[in-house]
Amino acid sequence: MLALRLARGSRPAVQLRRLLVAAASAGTGFLLLYVLTEAMDRPAGSLLRLLWALVPLAATVQLAVAVARTDPATRPREGLDAVGLGPVRLTLVGAVSTAVAATLGSLLALAAFLHLRGDLAGLPFDGAGARLLHADQPFPVAAALTLLALIPLTASAATALALRPRPPMTALSPQAGVPWGVALAACGLTVEAYAGPRGAALPAGWVLIATGLALAGPGLAYACGTLVQSARPGALRLLAGRALQEEAPRLGRPLGVLCAVGAAALTAVALREQGGPLTPLGPLTAPAGALVALCAAATLLTSAAESRRSRSAARAALLDLGTPGTVLRTAVTLRAGALIAVCLPLSWGVAQLTSMALTR
Repeated sequence: MLALRLARGSRPAVQLRRLLVAAASAGTGFLLLYVLTEAMDRPAGSLLRLLWALVPLAATVQLAVAVARTDPATRPREGLDAVGLGPVRLTLVGAVSTAVAATLGSLLALAAFLHLRGDLAGLPFDGAGARLLHADQPFPVAAALTLLALIPLTASAATALALRPRPPMTALSPQAGVPWGVALAACGLTVEAYAGPRGAALPAGWVLIATGLALAGPGLAYACGTLVQSARPGALRLLAGRALQEEAPRLGRPLGVLCAVGAAALTAVALREQGGPLTPLGPLTAPAGALVALCAAATLLTSAAESRRSRSAARAALLDLGTPGTVLRTAVTLRAGALIAVCLPLSWGVAQLTSMALTR
């Protein structure tokens, strides 16, 4: 009940982020239901389709964790321990809030799916949805509810794991994850070369590549900050570079995942030109890719909002010292430009390597 009251009394921006989690959960739930009905109509290849459907699930969980990190209800405050809201209870509040948003999205997906099949009332779109969703096959309610429960359970568990109270540890350098990230990405390329364009291990290869880029992301963002303030920098470049280096641990991982999504899109375009399109989820492949891309972009923007909140004290101090607001806005633009200048070639390079691995 406490989590629901805190969620109801949150600011509009916080509610909007929770609605994004619900929307992403609805899209993922719809894809899982489609895979289920497709497996009943065509059992061959059902496991591979389910593995591909887990990619949007992972993107949704990443977004849910990022939203929970920025939720004011999960932020420790002075005096909350006295009323029983310590770190453990706040973690529980964040997990419950995430579960509520994801459950709402799953229920919306179920309602939309049944409506398009004509199981609720009438057949919309002249029955086109019924043919796509195999309305002639019986709908397994128990299996559908099990698949839909996977979304809130996974999202809330990941949120609880991310927000759990941890003892203070020595901060590692952002570059420490770069060698591991490169190694994982190389393993992913090897798996894809072994699997081929339509192999069962292809989703695992993409997961390895995305994980590797996420691990290397903080180091790349830190290197961008170093590059910005190199070669006799002025006050503006120093401000932008130092801020980027400070934000690298928070922005690096979602930035690496977004690079992996961009590389996947470029690879799909290259495969279409060389040997036909890759459609592991049939007609819903493009919507599934768009869902993953939107989740990755929303996660990065949410992490950027969290970084902005953490720098609010430093920003206020600079304004009190007479720093013009245009300088701070230009520094933000410079940081964004540096990240784009590094991430676009990185995505293109990974896409080229992946295309060569799949069309060897």
